[in-house]
Amino acid sequence: MSDHVVLHVKGRVLVGPEDVRDELWAVDGRVTYTRPSAEALTIEGWALPGLVDAHCHVGLDQHGPVDAGTAEKQALTDRDAGTLLIRDAGSPSDTRWIDAREDLPKIIRAGRHIARTRRYIRNYAHEIEPEDLVAYVGQEARRGDGWVKLVGDWLDREAGDLGACWPRAEVEAAIAEAHRLGARVTAHCFAEDSLRDLVEAGIDCIEHATGLTEETIPLFAERGVAIVPTLVNIATFPKLAQGGEQKFPRWSAHMRRLYERRYDTVRSAYDAGVPVFVGTDAGGSLAHGLVAAEVEELVKAGIPPIEALSATTWGARSWLGRPALEEGAPADLVVYADDPRADVRVLAAPRRVVVNGRVIG
Repeated sequence: MSDHVVLHVKGRVLVGPEDVRDELWAVDGRVTYTRPSAEALTIEGWALPGLVDAHCHVGLDQHGPVDAGTAEKQALTDRDAGTLLIRDAGSPSDTRWIDAREDLPKIIRAGRHIARTRRYIRNYAHEIEPEDLVAYVGQEARRGDGWVKLVGDWLDREAGDLGACWPRAEVEAAIAEAHRLGARVTAHCFAEDSLRDLVEAGIDCIEHATGLTEETIPLFAERGVAIVPTLVNIATFPKLAQGGEQKFPRWSAHMRRLYERRYDTVRSAYDAGVPVFVGTDAGGSLAHGLVAAEVEELVKAGIPPIEALSATTWGARSWLGRPALEEGAPADLVVYADDPRADVRVLAAPRRVVVNGRVIG
Protein backbone atom coordinates (compact mmCIF):
# COMPACT_ATOMS: atom_id res chain seq x y z
CA MET A 1 0.00 0.00 0.00
CA SER A 2 1.34 3.42 -0.96
CA ASP A 3 2.26 5.89 1.78
CA HIS A 4 1.31 8.99 -0.24
CA VAL A 5 -0.96 11.24 1.79
CA VAL A 6 -2.15 13.30 -1.20
CA LEU A 7 -3.51 11.59 -4.33
CA HIS A 8 -4.57 13.30 -7.56
CA VAL A 9 -7.05 11.42 -9.76
CA LYS A 10 -7.12 12.91 -13.24
CA GLY A 11 -9.17 12.07 -16.31
CA ARG A 12 -12.91 11.51 -15.92
CA VAL A 13 -14.36 11.19 -12.42
CA LEU A 14 -17.88 9.74 -12.44
CA VAL A 15 -19.30 11.45 -9.37
CA GLY A 16 -22.78 10.47 -10.61
CA PRO A 17 -24.30 9.07 -13.81
CA GLU A 18 -24.23 12.54 -15.41
CA ASP A 19 -21.91 14.37 -13.00
CA VAL A 20 -18.50 13.92 -14.62
CA ARG A 21 -15.52 15.93 -13.41
CA ASP A 22 -11.96 16.24 -14.62
CA GLU A 23 -10.18 15.53 -11.35
CA LEU A 24 -10.35 14.96 -7.63
CA TRP A 25 -7.83 14.77 -4.81
CA ALA A 26 -7.59 12.54 -1.80
CA VAL A 27 -6.17 14.33 1.22
CA ASP A 28 -5.79 12.44 4.50
CA GLY A 29 -7.97 9.69 3.03
CA ARG A 30 -10.88 11.99 2.08
CA VAL A 31 -12.23 13.23 -1.25
CA THR A 32 -11.83 16.90 -2.12
CA TYR A 33 -12.37 18.88 -5.30
CA THR A 34 -10.22 21.76 -4.05
CA ARG A 35 -6.63 21.56 -5.27
CA PRO A 36 -4.27 21.17 -2.27
CA SER A 37 -0.93 22.95 -2.03
CA ALA A 38 0.98 19.74 -1.28
CA GLU A 39 2.58 17.63 -3.97
CA ALA A 40 0.43 14.71 -5.09
CA LEU A 41 0.77 11.30 -6.70
CA THR A 42 -1.22 11.42 -9.95
CA ILE A 43 -3.15 8.52 -11.45
CA GLU A 44 -5.23 8.77 -14.62
CA GLY A 45 -8.31 7.10 -16.05
CA TRP A 46 -12.04 6.74 -15.54
CA ALA A 47 -12.85 6.80 -11.82
CA LEU A 48 -15.91 5.30 -10.12
CA PRO A 49 -16.89 5.11 -6.45
CA GLY A 50 -15.70 1.83 -4.93
CA LEU A 51 -18.04 -0.91 -6.14
CA VAL A 52 -20.72 -2.37 -3.87
CA ASP A 53 -21.45 -6.07 -3.39
CA ALA A 54 -24.74 -6.02 -1.52
CA HIS A 55 -24.84 -9.78 -0.94
CA CYS A 56 -21.49 -11.16 0.10
CA HIS A 57 -20.34 -13.40 2.97
CA VAL A 58 -16.90 -12.63 4.39
CA GLY A 59 -15.88 -15.20 6.99
CA LEU A 60 -17.97 -18.01 5.53
CA ASP A 61 -17.39 -20.91 3.15
CA GLN A 62 -19.51 -23.86 2.05
CA HIS A 63 -18.90 -25.64 5.38
CA GLY A 64 -19.49 -22.75 7.79
CA PRO A 65 -17.32 -20.14 9.54
CA VAL A 66 -13.68 -19.78 8.48
CA ASP A 67 -10.57 -18.56 10.29
CA ALA A 68 -9.41 -14.94 10.17
CA GLY A 69 -6.69 -15.71 7.60
CA THR A 70 -9.24 -17.14 5.16
CA ALA A 71 -11.65 -14.25 5.79
CA GLU A 72 -8.81 -11.82 5.05
CA LYS A 73 -8.10 -13.53 1.71
CA GLN A 74 -11.81 -13.28 0.84
CA ALA A 75 -11.86 -9.55 1.63
CA LEU A 76 -8.66 -8.97 -0.34
CA THR A 77 -10.08 -10.80 -3.37
CA ASP A 78 -13.17 -8.60 -3.30
CA ARG A 79 -11.06 -5.48 -2.84
CA ASP A 80 -8.78 -6.29 -5.77
CA ALA A 81 -11.88 -6.72 -7.96
CA GLY A 82 -12.94 -3.18 -7.03
CA THR A 83 -15.50 -4.04 -4.33
CA LEU A 84 -14.90 -1.54 -1.53
CA LEU A 85 -18.29 -1.70 0.21
CA ILE A 86 -19.88 -5.00 1.20
CA ARG A 87 -23.24 -5.75 2.74
CA ASP A 88 -22.44 -9.02 4.46
CA ALA A 89 -25.78 -10.81 4.12
CA GLY A 90 -25.31 -13.20 7.02
CA SER A 91 -22.24 -14.77 8.62
CA PRO A 92 -21.51 -16.78 11.78
CA SER A 93 -17.99 -15.27 11.92
CA ASP A 94 -16.96 -12.18 13.87
CA THR A 95 -15.28 -9.96 11.28
CA ARG A 96 -15.20 -6.74 13.32
CA TRP A 97 -11.41 -6.80 13.17
CA ILE A 98 -11.70 -5.82 9.49
CA ASP A 99 -13.01 -2.39 10.54
CA ALA A 100 -9.58 -1.49 11.89
CA ARG A 101 -7.87 -2.31 8.60
CA GLU A 102 -7.52 0.71 6.32
CA ASP A 103 -6.65 -1.48 3.35
CA LEU A 104 -9.80 -3.65 3.33
CA PRO A 105 -13.36 -3.05 2.12
CA LYS A 106 -15.88 -1.50 4.47
CA ILE A 107 -18.50 -4.00 5.67
CA ILE A 108 -22.15 -3.52 6.64
CA ARG A 109 -23.12 -6.64 8.58
CA ALA A 110 -26.50 -8.33 8.84
CA GLY A 111 -25.52 -10.50 11.81
CA ARG A 112 -25.99 -14.24 11.50
CA HIS A 113 -28.67 -15.86 9.31
CA ILE A 114 -31.88 -16.79 11.13
CA ALA A 115 -33.40 -20.00 9.78
CA ARG A 116 -36.02 -22.58 10.65
CA THR A 117 -34.70 -25.73 12.32
CA ARG A 118 -33.06 -28.07 9.76
CA ARG A 119 -34.17 -25.78 6.93
CA TYR A 120 -30.88 -24.28 5.84
CA ILE A 121 -27.21 -25.03 5.18
CA ARG A 122 -25.57 -26.68 8.19
CA ASN A 123 -23.34 -24.48 10.40
CA TYR A 124 -24.57 -21.21 8.86
CA ALA A 125 -27.57 -20.00 10.80
CA HIS A 126 -29.30 -19.75 14.13
CA GLU A 127 -31.82 -22.56 13.61
CA ILE A 128 -34.96 -21.82 15.60
CA GLU A 129 -38.71 -22.26 15.74
CA PRO A 130 -41.24 -19.47 15.04
CA GLU A 131 -41.93 -18.66 18.69
CA ASP A 132 -38.29 -17.54 19.05
CA LEU A 133 -38.12 -15.45 15.88
CA VAL A 134 -38.75 -12.04 17.46
CA ALA A 135 -36.09 -12.59 20.13
CA TYR A 136 -33.45 -13.69 17.62
CA VAL A 137 -34.25 -10.86 15.23
CA GLY A 138 -33.81 -8.42 18.12
CA GLN A 139 -30.49 -10.04 19.02
CA GLU A 140 -29.10 -9.85 15.48
CA ALA A 141 -30.43 -6.32 14.97
CA ARG A 142 -28.32 -5.25 17.94
CA ARG A 143 -25.25 -7.17 16.70
CA GLY A 144 -25.38 -6.09 13.06
CA ASP A 145 -24.88 -2.80 11.26
CA GLY A 146 -28.50 -1.96 10.55
CA TRP A 147 -29.60 -5.18 8.81
CA VAL A 148 -31.03 -8.57 9.78
CA LYS A 149 -31.08 -11.63 7.48
CA LEU A 150 -33.89 -14.21 7.52
CA VAL A 151 -34.10 -17.44 5.54
CA GLY A 152 -37.56 -17.02 4.07
CA ASP A 153 -37.85 -20.34 2.26
CA TRP A 154 -35.91 -23.56 1.81
CA LEU A 155 -36.39 -27.19 0.87
CA ASP A 156 -39.19 -28.77 2.90
CA ARG A 157 -38.15 -32.43 2.89
CA GLU A 158 -41.64 -33.70 3.70
CA ALA A 159 -43.19 -31.78 0.80
CA GLY A 160 -40.22 -32.49 -1.47
CA ASP A 161 -40.14 -28.87 -2.67
CA LEU A 162 -39.29 -25.33 -1.64
CA GLY A 163 -41.58 -24.03 1.10
CA ALA A 164 -42.02 -20.91 3.23
CA CYS A 165 -40.33 -21.10 6.63
CA TRP A 166 -42.29 -18.69 8.84
CA PRO A 167 -45.95 -18.06 9.72
CA ARG A 168 -47.25 -14.60 8.82
CA ALA A 169 -47.90 -13.40 12.39
CA GLU A 170 -44.38 -14.19 13.58
CA VAL A 171 -42.83 -12.51 10.54
CA GLU A 172 -44.87 -9.35 11.13
CA ALA A 173 -43.83 -9.19 14.78
CA ALA A 174 -40.16 -9.88 13.97
CA ILE A 175 -39.92 -7.24 11.25
CA ALA A 176 -41.65 -4.72 13.51
CA GLU A 177 -39.07 -5.47 16.22
CA ALA A 178 -36.16 -4.97 13.81
CA HIS A 179 -37.60 -1.67 12.65
CA ARG A 180 -38.11 -0.57 16.25
CA LEU A 181 -34.40 -1.18 16.80
CA GLY A 182 -33.45 0.78 13.67
CA ALA A 183 -32.56 -2.22 11.48
CA ARG A 184 -33.80 -3.20 8.04
CA VAL A 185 -34.70 -6.79 7.24
CA THR A 186 -33.86 -8.89 4.21
CA ALA A 187 -34.65 -12.53 3.43
CA HIS A 188 -33.32 -15.34 1.29
CA CYS A 189 -36.19 -16.39 -1.01
CA PHE A 190 -36.00 -18.66 -4.03
CA ALA A 191 -39.66 -19.63 -4.44
CA GLU A 192 -42.98 -17.85 -4.87
CA ASP A 193 -45.03 -18.61 -1.79
CA SER A 194 -43.23 -16.66 0.95
CA LEU A 195 -43.03 -13.35 -0.90
CA ARG A 196 -46.46 -11.81 -0.33
CA ASP A 197 -46.37 -12.43 3.42
CA LEU A 198 -42.87 -11.00 3.76
CA VAL A 199 -43.62 -7.88 1.74
CA GLU A 200 -46.96 -7.20 3.40
CA ALA A 201 -45.24 -7.70 6.76
CA GLY A 202 -42.93 -4.80 5.91
CA ILE A 203 -39.68 -6.42 4.77
CA ASP A 204 -37.13 -4.09 3.17
CA CYS A 205 -35.34 -6.37 0.70
CA ILE A 206 -35.44 -9.85 -0.81
CA GLU A 207 -32.33 -11.79 -1.83
CA HIS A 208 -32.41 -13.81 -5.07
CA ALA A 209 -36.15 -13.15 -5.65
CA THR A 210 -36.36 -15.80 -8.37
CA GLY A 211 -39.96 -16.49 -7.34
CA LEU A 212 -41.31 -13.07 -8.32
CA THR A 213 -44.43 -13.25 -10.50
CA GLU A 214 -46.77 -10.82 -12.24
CA GLU A 215 -48.89 -10.95 -9.06
CA THR A 216 -46.12 -10.03 -6.61
CA ILE A 217 -43.96 -7.67 -8.69
CA PRO A 218 -46.49 -4.79 -8.41
CA LEU A 219 -46.56 -5.31 -4.64
CA PHE A 220 -42.76 -4.97 -4.45
CA ALA A 221 -42.90 -1.82 -6.58
CA GLU A 222 -45.69 -0.28 -4.51
CA ARG A 223 -43.88 -0.92 -1.22
CA GLY A 224 -40.41 -0.01 -2.54
CA VAL A 225 -38.98 -3.41 -1.59
CA ALA A 226 -35.56 -3.89 -3.18
CA ILE A 227 -34.22 -7.09 -4.72
CA VAL A 228 -30.64 -8.36 -4.99
CA PRO A 229 -30.92 -11.03 -7.72
CA THR A 230 -27.47 -12.66 -7.35
CA LEU A 231 -27.66 -13.95 -10.92
CA VAL A 232 -24.14 -15.40 -10.77
CA ASN A 233 -25.48 -17.64 -8.02
CA ILE A 234 -28.73 -18.48 -9.82
CA ALA A 235 -26.50 -19.82 -12.62
CA THR A 236 -25.74 -22.77 -10.31
CA PHE A 237 -29.41 -23.90 -10.15
CA PRO A 238 -29.18 -26.49 -12.97
CA LYS A 239 -26.28 -28.24 -11.23
CA LEU A 240 -28.12 -28.15 -7.89
CA ALA A 241 -31.25 -29.53 -9.58
CA GLN A 242 -29.29 -32.36 -11.14
CA GLY A 243 -27.83 -33.27 -7.74
CA GLY A 244 -31.27 -33.47 -6.12
CA GLU A 245 -33.09 -35.19 -8.99
CA GLN A 246 -33.35 -38.66 -7.46
CA LYS A 247 -34.42 -37.67 -3.96
CA PHE A 248 -36.46 -34.49 -4.60
CA PRO A 249 -37.71 -34.46 -8.23
CA ARG A 250 -40.35 -31.76 -7.55
CA TRP A 251 -37.73 -29.48 -6.03
CA SER A 252 -35.36 -30.11 -8.95
CA ALA A 253 -38.02 -29.26 -11.52
CA HIS A 254 -38.94 -26.12 -9.58
CA MET A 255 -35.31 -24.96 -9.43
CA ARG A 256 -34.98 -25.43 -13.20
CA ARG A 257 -38.10 -23.35 -13.85
CA LEU A 258 -36.81 -20.55 -11.63
CA TYR A 259 -33.50 -20.64 -13.46
CA GLU A 260 -35.02 -20.63 -16.94
CA ARG A 261 -37.06 -17.49 -16.31
CA ARG A 262 -34.38 -15.66 -14.26
CA TYR A 263 -33.67 -12.89 -16.79
CA ASP A 264 -37.37 -12.29 -17.47
CA THR A 265 -38.00 -12.08 -13.72
CA VAL A 266 -35.31 -9.45 -13.14
CA ARG A 267 -36.24 -7.42 -16.19
CA SER A 268 -39.94 -7.44 -15.27
CA ALA A 269 -39.11 -6.28 -11.74
CA TYR A 270 -36.89 -3.49 -13.05
CA ASP A 271 -39.50 -2.40 -15.61
CA ALA A 272 -42.10 -2.19 -12.83
CA GLY A 273 -39.89 0.12 -10.76
CA VAL A 274 -38.55 -2.38 -8.23
CA PRO A 275 -35.10 -1.24 -6.96
CA VAL A 276 -32.44 -3.73 -8.12
CA PHE A 277 -28.93 -3.93 -6.63
CA VAL A 278 -25.77 -5.92 -7.30
CA GLY A 279 -24.87 -8.88 -5.10
CA THR A 280 -22.84 -12.00 -5.83
CA ASP A 281 -23.55 -14.35 -2.89
CA ALA A 282 -19.81 -14.93 -2.61
CA GLY A 283 -18.54 -16.91 0.34
CA GLY A 284 -20.88 -19.87 0.35
CA SER A 285 -20.07 -22.09 -2.60
CA LEU A 286 -19.23 -19.14 -4.86
CA ALA A 287 -15.84 -17.47 -5.25
CA HIS A 288 -15.24 -13.88 -4.18
CA GLY A 289 -14.45 -11.12 -6.65
CA LEU A 290 -17.41 -11.67 -9.00
CA VAL A 291 -18.93 -8.19 -8.86
CA ALA A 292 -18.14 -7.33 -12.50
CA ALA A 293 -19.71 -10.60 -13.66
CA GLU A 294 -22.91 -9.79 -11.75
CA VAL A 295 -23.17 -6.33 -13.33
CA GLU A 296 -22.79 -7.97 -16.73
CA GLU A 297 -25.56 -10.44 -15.83
CA LEU A 298 -27.93 -7.58 -14.99
CA VAL A 299 -27.25 -6.09 -18.42
CA LYS A 300 -27.95 -9.48 -20.03
CA ALA A 301 -31.26 -9.48 -18.17
CA GLY A 302 -32.19 -6.24 -19.92
CA ILE A 303 -31.30 -3.59 -17.36
CA PRO A 304 -29.75 -0.54 -19.09
CA PRO A 305 -25.96 -0.42 -18.59
CA ILE A 306 -26.02 2.90 -16.72
CA GLU A 307 -28.62 1.50 -14.29
CA ALA A 308 -26.66 -1.73 -13.81
CA LEU A 309 -23.63 0.43 -13.06
CA SER A 310 -25.60 2.49 -10.56
CA ALA A 311 -26.73 -0.74 -8.89
CA THR A 312 -23.12 -1.29 -7.79
CA THR A 313 -22.06 2.36 -7.37
CA TRP A 314 -24.09 5.53 -6.78
CA GLY A 315 -27.50 3.95 -6.34
CA ALA A 316 -26.26 1.10 -4.15
CA ARG A 317 -24.30 3.43 -1.87
CA SER A 318 -27.29 5.73 -1.47
CA TRP A 319 -29.54 2.75 -0.63
CA LEU A 320 -27.07 1.56 2.01
CA GLY A 321 -26.63 5.05 3.45
CA ARG A 322 -22.97 5.37 2.47
CA PRO A 323 -21.33 8.17 0.48
CA ALA A 324 -19.95 7.90 -3.04
CA LEU A 325 -17.43 10.52 -4.23
CA GLU A 326 -18.87 13.65 -2.70
CA GLU A 327 -16.69 16.21 -0.93
CA GLY A 328 -15.37 14.83 2.35
CA ALA A 329 -16.28 11.19 1.66
CA PRO A 330 -13.74 8.43 2.26
CA ALA A 331 -11.58 8.25 -0.86
CA ASP A 332 -12.63 4.73 -1.89
CA LEU A 333 -12.59 4.53 -5.67
CA VAL A 334 -11.63 2.41 -8.65
CA VAL A 335 -9.91 3.68 -11.80
CA TYR A 336 -10.38 2.06 -15.22
CA ALA A 337 -8.74 2.52 -18.61
CA ASP A 338 -12.06 3.09 -20.41
CA ASP A 339 -15.55 4.44 -19.77
CA PRO A 340 -17.55 1.76 -17.88
CA ARG A 341 -20.79 3.46 -18.94
CA ALA A 342 -20.06 2.51 -22.54
CA ASP A 343 -19.27 -1.12 -21.70
CA VAL A 344 -19.75 -2.56 -18.20
CA ARG A 345 -17.25 -5.31 -18.99
CA VAL A 346 -14.60 -2.69 -18.26
CA LEU A 347 -15.31 -3.34 -14.57
CA ALA A 348 -13.51 -6.69 -14.78
CA ALA A 349 -10.12 -4.97 -15.23
CA PRO A 350 -9.48 -2.23 -12.65
CA ARG A 351 -6.39 -0.16 -13.45
CA ARG A 352 -6.07 1.13 -9.87
CA VAL A 353 -7.91 0.47 -6.62
CA VAL A 354 -7.83 3.24 -4.02
CA VAL A 355 -8.87 2.63 -0.40
CA ASN A 356 -9.00 5.50 2.06
CA GLY A 357 -6.99 7.60 -0.35
CA ARG A 358 -4.18 5.11 -0.81
CA VAL A 359 -3.34 3.20 -3.98
CA ILE A 360 -3.43 -0.54 -3.37
CA GLY A 361 -0.81 -2.75 -4.98
